[in-house]
Amino acid sequence: MPTQEKIESVEELRGRLTGVKTVLLTEYRGLTVSQLSDLRKQLRSVSAEYKVIKNRLARLALSPELVEVKGLLKGPTGMIISKDDPVAVAKTLHTFAKTNQALVIKAGYIEGRMLQPDGLKALADLPSREALRAQIVGTITGPLTQLVSLLQAPQRELVYVLSQRGKGAEGQS
Repeated sequence: MPTQEKIESVEELRGRLTGVKTVLLTEYRGLTVSQLSDLRKQLRSVSAEYKVIKNRLARLALSPELVEVKGLLKGPTGMIISKDDPVAVAKTLHTFAKTNQALVIKAGYIEGRMLQPDGLKALADLPSREALRAQIVGTITGPLTQLVSLLQAPQRELVYVLSQRGKGAEGQS
């Protein structure tokens, strides 16, 4: 018979999972409390949260679109939940996992697709949103700068020719 506390816990998790873009599952066995606190702090900086969950309660809380995640709920499981940029979350998680080998990334659900750890690694290797924007702006402004330079060339050449002609006329007087 479920207790009121467990029912509330399932409802709370169900509410957090509503409308999420990213759900990543990890195994945290071997991490210290301070390491988990550090991971939570890093994830908060990218608008994500890390929650240690009870697998049985998490299975009850998962919505139908997250049904693929249910099979991964084995052993000590930590869940990363985010409604914002999945690339930033994946980058933060992989950065942390590099320095803390005990953290195992199981898989992730990102914007309707299940990704295995290698897919999450590829996502983490993508440039940041700001870097992509800078590349797009650079790609657009490059040809525009060349066009402006090309349009100014006849005036520059005319000024140069008149300047040289003026110097030639001074030398004759």
